[in-house]
Amino acid sequence: MSRQKWMQACCCVLLLTIWSVQPVQAMNLSQAPEESLVAVTQSQAKSVSKPKKAAAPNPKTKSGSQGENQEAELPKISADAAVLMDAVTGDVLIDKQAHTHRPPASTTKIMTAILGLELGRPDEVVTVSSKAAAVGESTIHLDPGEKATLYELITGALIKSGNDACVAIGEQIAGSEEQFVRMMNQKALSLGATDTHFENTNGLPNKNHYSTAYDLALIARYGMGLPSFSSITRQKETEIHFLEPDFMMDLRNTNKLLWNYPYADGVKTGTTNAAGKCLVASATKDGRQLIAVVLHASDRFGDAQRMLEWGFNQTETVSVVKAGEAVAEFSLDNDEPLKALAEHSLDVSITKSDHPKIEKKINWIKSNLPIQAGEELGTFEVWLNGKKINSVPLLAEREVKAPSRFFRKS
Repeated sequence: MSRQKWMQACCCVLLLTIWSVQPVQAMNLSQAPEESLVAVTQSQAKSVSKPKKAAAPNPKTKSGSQGENQEAELPKISADAAVLMDAVTGDVLIDKQAHTHRPPASTTKIMTAILGLELGRPDEVVTVSSKAAAVGESTIHLDPGEKATLYELITGALIKSGNDACVAIGEQIAGSEEQFVRMMNQKALSLGATDTHFENTNGLPNKNHYSTAYDLALIARYGMGLPSFSSITRQKETEIHFLEPDFMMDLRNTNKLLWNYPYADGVKTGTTNAAGKCLVASATKDGRQLIAVVLHASDRFGDAQRMLEWGFNQTETVSVVKAGEAVAEFSLDNDEPLKALAEHSLDVSITKSDHPKIEKKINWIKSNLPIQAGEELGTFEVWLNGKKINSVPLLAEREVKAPSRFFRKS
């Protein structure tokens, strides 16, 4: 009996101990000073790799595990050079050696296809030359004298990465590959790809054949704006029809991202010993399109997918001003103010955490009368982190002929 009473007493003591300790522990957590919680967060953040200044605007996490004022971790990128660009605004969201000259390998074929589609007729018949048929490495196995439409050869160049098809395209459009390459270089300059120089149509190694991640993104951005181009690069598999001899060839896209990432819709792979594994990739999610470029990457498809997902999750496009919107006013002596209208709409793509930091400034350039309706009065500028990131001209709403004295708002 005494033993039973002793056991009951122990249980009571144990229960009282548990009941008394648990509330104290809960109170300690809920009443802990904010400094201690911040210290925990900061210690966790030490393992996060911070973006370099040369990279995209410093991202920040949403409120959650690392706090609102902590920098978000940029995606892991194995590539020596990389860029992430918004396809609509052209804004760069990630920059890793994006302006460094590198061999582009078969991503060259993006430009070859663009010119083929713009300057040729899809249904024009191309007869394969001996020179085109003799090109090696990655090919669609063309033979001299074979005939196919220009569109089929462009498809073979983009989907199967046919080096021989590229030479045939260039010869058909310009008469020779050399002349076609000159046209490629002119087109690159017109697109703003000033750090690009082509020596051939297909990207086979040449020390004077180079581009940059940024330039390739510019070229791909342009290409994806052409329905005839984008409709080819999004295909996982297709077939092309040869006219003479009459046969069909099955093609499977070299861009594995089309299978691995549901939002992928282009554009081109490239591989040589000098260039390493390269990829220009496009993806569209919820109506927004991003372009990722990775050059000399050990994990090109993984790199591209991580960059694209980071872009969709951590960045956004902000509408700053609409075309025709009255942005500011000139003050006129003895007259009603003159409205300054935005010449065109302006959107910017930035990290979500940078949205509140956007600054808008007016830079007036007009200082004398008369003023013509539609005349440029100044610029509406968008600034972020102390740098001007974009601007739009401001135009006069109406004509102002006269008063002798005139001043403007600062």
